[in-house]
Amino acid sequence: MTVPPTAMLALFAFLFGAVVGSFLNVCIYRLPLEQSVVSPGSRCMGCGAAIRWYDNIPILSWIALRGRCRSCKAPFSFRYPLVELLTGLLAMLLFFKYGPSLPLLIMFLFCAALVVITFIDFDHQIIPDEISLPGIILGFLSSFFLPDHGWLSSLLGIVVGWGSLALIFYGYLWLTGREGMGGGDAKLLAMMGAFLGLQAIPFIIFASSLVGTVAGLSIMAVQRKDRHLAIPFGPYLALGAVLYIFFGPQLIQWYLQLGT
Repeated sequence: MTVPPTAMLALFAFLFGAVVGSFLNVCIYRLPLEQSVVSPGSRCMGCGAAIRWYDNIPILSWIALRGRCRSCKAPFSFRYPLVELLTGLLAMLLFFKYGPSLPLLIMFLFCAALVVITFIDFDHQIIPDEISLPGIILGFLSSFFLPDHGWLSSLLGIVVGWGSLALIFYGYLWLTGREGMGGGDAKLLAMMGAFLGLQAIPFIIFASSLVGTVAGLSIMAVQRKDRHLAIPFGPYLALGAVLYIFFGPQLIQWYLQLGT
């Protein structure tokens, strides 16, 4: 049976994404600690033994080793194969949307950055400037090569994306004397505006606020925390951006049709 070329390319995209996901795991762990993401190589955090190349195959090695170090049997987090699987699936879905093209590469880099930001924000409630600030520049430069929007939409997306959350940040700080949202969220939304254009900002804010509110109320109900529970907002912004990439225009059109 002959395998269709599209299926082969989609499989290659998944495998490539999974390999990149393995590197993203390194970034997620080391960036908050201000460690190099290049050297030293991957090691077991239990015994310090270097992880051999055949124990570092995305997803498969974790399954083969049953999630444990070969040397000391210390457990490896399920997050490692999860990030690899997630990045692989994103690469494959982006391939189906854009095909083998420059927009595919640009959007994959953007989504890879969102994966790193999401898990760092979950762990440390910070969004690294090392990703968001260069991402703003790269997103603006990439707008000259993306067919969905031009450089002006990208520039306006940066300004409106940063300004909308910065206004909330400083307004809440002025009214309550407390920080209700980190400044990193505003930089992250500016990066999203740079890559996706001005038209994506309202959708991302609405989708992330909706999902974040439901998730936050659920967490507070389960853990019986009060309303001052700190919940990272970056992952919900990231989810909103990914939803916009794949479904944004269709959902916006559907919503507008409801009004008519």
